[in-house]
Amino acid sequence: MNRRNFLRTASAAGTVAFFATAPVAKAVAESMDNSKLMGFTAIPASTADTVIVPEGYVAERVVSWGDPLFPTSPKFAQSNDSKAQEMQYGDNTDGMTFFPLSEDRAVLVANNEYTNNEYLYKHQGKNITADDVRKSQAAHGVSIIELVKKDGKWQANVDGRLNRKITAYTPMEMTGPAAGHDLLKTAADPSGKKILGTYNNCANGQTPWGTYLACEENFNGYFAASKEVELNDEYKRYGVKNKDWGYDWWKHDDRFDISKTPNEPNRFGWVVEIDPMDPNSTPKKRSALGRFKHENAAMTINGDGHVVVYLGDDERGEHLYKFVSKNKYTPGDLAANRNLLEDGTLYVAKFTGKEGDLNGQGEWVELSFGQNGLTPENGFNSQAEVMIFARKAASHVGATTMDRPEWVAVHPDNKTAFCTLTNNKYRGAKETQPLNIANPREKNPYGHIIRWAPKGGDHTASEFDWDIFVMAGNPEVQEGLMAGTPNVNKDNMFNSPDGIGFDAAGRLWIQTDGKYSNEGKFAGMGNNQMLCADPSTGEIRRFLTGPIACEITGLAFSPDYKTMFVGIQHPGESLAPSHFPDGGDSIPRSTVMRITRKDGGVIGA
Repeated sequence: MNRRNFLRTASAAGTVAFFATAPVAKAVAESMDNSKLMGFTAIPASTADTVIVPEGYVAERVVSWGDPLFPTSPKFAQSNDSKAQEMQYGDNTDGMTFFPLSEDRAVLVANNEYTNNEYLYKHQGKNITADDVRKSQAAHGVSIIELVKKDGKWQANVDGRLNRKITAYTPMEMTGPAAGHDLLKTAADPSGKKILGTYNNCANGQTPWGTYLACEENFNGYFAASKEVELNDEYKRYGVKNKDWGYDWWKHDDRFDISKTPNEPNRFGWVVEIDPMDPNSTPKKRSALGRFKHENAAMTINGDGHVVVYLGDDERGEHLYKFVSKNKYTPGDLAANRNLLEDGTLYVAKFTGKEGDLNGQGEWVELSFGQNGLTPENGFNSQAEVMIFARKAASHVGATTMDRPEWVAVHPDNKTAFCTLTNNKYRGAKETQPLNIANPREKNPYGHIIRWAPKGGDHTASEFDWDIFVMAGNPEVQEGLMAGTPNVNKDNMFNSPDGIGFDAAGRLWIQTDGKYSNEGKFAGMGNNQMLCADPSTGEIRRFLTGPIACEITGLAFSPDYKTMFVGIQHPGESLAPSHFPDGGDSIPRSTVMRITRKDGGVIGA
């Protein structure tokens, strides 16, 4: 693909945005309103406590936190104990995948990232008991529920034989270079290979061999110390402290007390591969994909058969990664394909370019023991240590610090990939996070989306071209870079892009997790939202708005693309006045919504 053609539209837009005032940017944006991909009328921003979609579309609830997963599951009640939660859909639904089984039967697999203590318990997290901890751990993890199609609509099926709840205490197997390393061994697991649980799973991935990838993100917030521990740099780099984020698991589960189990944090921060078709299967943590705060795992099969997985590390000033499998994908060879994520090479991105441009070149730097200074002299004694301390390795090789790399999505033509950079209040304010070519805004309150094209269309190549597809902003109250690129205007402005994904036609769906104050620099943006973009023209239209204080996250489609599944996470967080989805005086609950068209057509077309 010719680099000039790839960057032509976005470079022009970026240059205008860099130097222009808001009115000029607005005029450029209006000239882009010619997409042939998008066939719906954009909706306005909203502050209502509901889900709103365009005219001709319907948004309906599929499953919410606490809904039954099995025929014997109790109904939801805030007073439910841990035994009840083990049999119910988990909290704060996030990344998800739709696995079809037949024309009228499917499996929906979804992450349950975390819990809100203000709603999980009637006491709002005060004086947490051992059963409270178990309940919280059961509300975390991954929920697997069958769907059946009735009257043309996909609905949850509590009688599904594949239904399963994976929690923070489900047995798992560690694989890859870190398996069995001393840094993963504990008194309860001297092998360093038998991990208990997964939690704080943010986004996800899926494989062509039918497995689901759950990605562990803010694992550090669950650890504390009953006896203060002197924290080394490895703990600090991952945010592990003597005090947790209020979950209080450590008070009743010694695994989360670092003064008692110092290696336990090293057993989290991985990508977990799950077989949704076998309720008795053991999930596998794939250490070859590195340990950091994973957002999602965007997989593609390269032209030569190698599996390539793009990975974002969701923290301010962290990095963008790429994994390339050692062996190649073989269609139909299930046994061989299921080991492809066990062995391979991890790389980290370095962006370069001319100052003032919103595009440039880049390279993927290898993170292998003995290469690029990853040696004992520099604190790395094995490939296991490189993976366990992937952040340290990335910094050592000079990777570009990014503004919270979140979801990555590969275009269906397999020529380009996109990554959301949500925001970064430290950009330019810390010596370790100066402005750079790919992250050019100080403090960056709005976020942006970066796009790259691998050299020669080869995702295993070490070089790529990149540009900024969109820089979110507010052209009504800001100027210059803070107004955003010209494809942002008063009718589609947003902040903090987070979830992204493509449909088969190449429409890019963008979900937000940002400020919903609807005032000041965020005036006119309303509640969090989902937008649709045409990557060719740059046009962006608002498609969905969520209820009060929620995040829009998780994206999946039925194979015919006539049903879209979207997650509504933490409505009413911090006791904001939401009663979604039940209304009345009910407490809010995270929910998976089903979006369809009244005429039965393809979503977005």
